[in-house]
Amino acid sequence: MGRKSTKENKNIYQQLREFQNLTREKAAEKLEFITEDRLERIEAERSLPTPEDIMAMAKSYGAPELCNYYCSHQCPIGQKYVPSVSLSELPNIILETVASLNAIYPLTNRLIEISRDGRISDDEIPDFVQIQHKLSEVASAVDTLQLWVEKTSVEDNLNRELLEFHKKNLES
Repeated sequence: MGRKSTKENKNIYQQLREFQNLTREKAAEKLEFITEDRLERIEAERSLPTPEDIMAMAKSYGAPELCNYYCSHQCPIGQKYVPSVSLSELPNIILETVASLNAIYPLTNRLIEISRDGRISDDEIPDFVQIQHKLSEVASAVDTLQLWVEKTSVEDNLNRELLEFHKKNLES
């Protein structure tokens, strides 16, 4: 049986493994292709995980937020294009979503004016940047909601089959 870590500054990989009450040995068994030694190197930050490692850990630990963390903090492409998303409670997510949508609504006419000629002139840039910022707040709220749905369905607090059924119906 493995011993409990006393390390103070544990990275997210170690925190999530320990939250599941898994030793490295048991985690390596669940992860199948990640050895105990490799897991120790990832947790000690002597080795970077691969996207495949992250997907396996996220599934095994029931932690889809690990994928966003990896993409937004460790992947060079993701660091540029993937915003960091933090889990929150559903009422907070909904309030943030509604607030961000309400903030963008009055700006829609200005966005139409700016884009009407297919280019953004120098005098339109300040308004466009403000609109772009407000749109990124909407996108962040949506990303947070998506992560909440994924996490909640992993925890079996949301009927995943019914959710997928209705998603597919919308797509067809």
